[in-house]
Amino acid sequence: MALNDDIDLLSTVSLFSDIGEDKLRLIAFGAERRKLQAGQMLFRENTAADCAFVVADGRIELSRTAHNGQSETSGTVGRGTLLGELAMVTAVDRSMTAIAVDAAEVIRINRPLFRRMLEEYPEIADVVRQRISADLADLNKGLSKVADRFAGE
Repeated sequence: MALNDDIDLLSTVSLFSDIGEDKLRLIAFGAERRKLQAGQMLFRENTAADCAFVVADGRIELSRTAHNGQSETSGTVGRGTLLGELAMVTAVDRSMTAIAVDAAEVIRINRPLFRRMLEEYPEIADVVRQRISADLADLNKGLSKVADRFAGE
């Protein structure tokens, strides 16, 4: 695909939607495309993550290991979904396993590339901080609901 197609796709990702075309061009230029066959694993739960992926084409199934040791499907994502965004900023482990449902293509954004963007363009760091803060607030709300449910039992 052309660089402009990657820029257009990245602009649909909520984390990148306010960044601006010139900066998206730098991300798209430094990122790499990876093709997956149906059934091919993109990443495995509990492994070190050094990058994020944007789904460019196809569908990716996400699953995680339940308390009983069995794999549980969490859902399927498609074009424009950002997977593993925190890995672009810091060392983390994958919280899920991602497997291509059908032929798929992803854009891989590695940590050094994104960190360089953060250093060169501090306004991007503020966008990322706001996004992470919002995600943590959503997580906290979800945990409160779970805690309330257990308290009522």
